[in-house]
Amino acid sequence: MKLSELPFRTAATVLAVEDAMPNDAIARRLRELGFVGGEAVEVMAAGPIGAEPLLVQVGFTRFALRRREADRVTVRLPTAIVGSTPAEREVEPEAVQA
Repeated sequence: MKLSELPFRTAATVLAVEDAMPNDAIARRLRELGFVGGEAVEVMAAGPIGAEPLLVQVGFTRFALRRREADRVTVRLPTAIVGSTPAEREVEPEAVQA
């Protein structure tokens, strides 16, 4: 799931930041800001015009990101949120097959 798709106030974990090209300055800057694997992340709010920018909290710091920047960050929801029934919630997301 992309960070830009994460519902407001839903905790997730950063998996990776995708590079759009070699030596991608935006991806590098996102990593420098703390968008690294294993870090807690949450979308707190969105701007009033076109739902941009997104107010994103990574760790204990908040940043305003454009949706196209948030699209580069892949996140994972906690196991308890993945399924809709108690039995589904006990399964790790990678174990769920289509």
